[in-house]
Amino acid sequence: MSLPETFSERLEKIVPHEQFDKILKTFDAPKRVTFRFNPLKTTPSDLESELEREGITYERVGWDILEGVYRINPEDKLRLTQTSAFYEGRLYIQNLSSMIAPLLLAPRPEETVLDLAAAPGGKTLMLAGMMENTGWLSAVELQRERFFRLCDNLKHQGVTNAHTYMTDGRSVGKKCPEMFDRILLDAPCSSEARFKTHEPKSMSYWSVHKVKETSKLQRRLLLSAFDALKPGGKLLYSTCSFSPEENESPLQHLLERHGDRLKTIPLTLPFDNIQKPLTRWGKEVYDERVQNAVRILPTDTIDGFFICLLEKIK
Repeated sequence: MSLPETFSERLEKIVPHEQFDKILKTFDAPKRVTFRFNPLKTTPSDLESELEREGITYERVGWDILEGVYRINPEDKLRLTQTSAFYEGRLYIQNLSSMIAPLLLAPRPEETVLDLAAAPGGKTLMLAGMMENTGWLSAVELQRERFFRLCDNLKHQGVTNAHTYMTDGRSVGKKCPEMFDRILLDAPCSSEARFKTHEPKSMSYWSVHKVKETSKLQRRLLLSAFDALKPGGKLLYSTCSFSPEENESPLQHLLERHGDRLKTIPLTLPFDNIQKPLTRWGKEVYDERVQNAVRILPTDTIDGFFICLLEKIK
């Protein structure tokens, strides 16, 4: 099956022209599988010894900002999920681009942190590990099935500082005004970066209408996150979508309302498959501060992603 024609036409206008064909090919084949050690249960060296005893061939991902990250070939994923390390929560399978969000937010022990759209919990787990299971970590999820999956993941990985809430993230800002040192909003999105031509279901619900509807939700979640953030606190916004309606536009909406109390922070990433945000889309022209965000372009290992780090001015 091919990608939706309208999606491909829009994507060609978003990503660099010279990389368009290469990016299209990343939707056709299974990506290499990446995973990381769980600092609440093991160390990188102990996990490596365990994997070697199990006969799992892995490759280290050489990031200076995070140790204990590995990749394997897609055909080895089943064997990895049959290991004791997987069953007992000493490793967690997660795409590299998804690991970037908690790393850039950089929570510290004893802080008050909010994950505003937390399920299934991969980023929440990273936040808890970076906080060393101290402080207060609030994890919010509205959908019942996803909420209980989040709770199971947190328990399985040994997280004890998380407090879970099955509630609408759009209401949190009013309930908890200026309560959190750091907030992660990996927003619900159209999941365009997870399209797979060999899995038609991954694309079956996509439409431009859905993209625009999702954008409205993202705008309200961002405003809620702003209200819940302490002055001087940091807010990280991310999606796994390419569409500007879900990336640049919600940020523009936030800056139009609270731009006098926000600044965006330039980002440095441990890879070069990145692109600066668009300056305009259709009739919308974006605030120059949006240019500090980053659009991560997909490869055979990394999913597409969009990420922006903001600080609330005291």
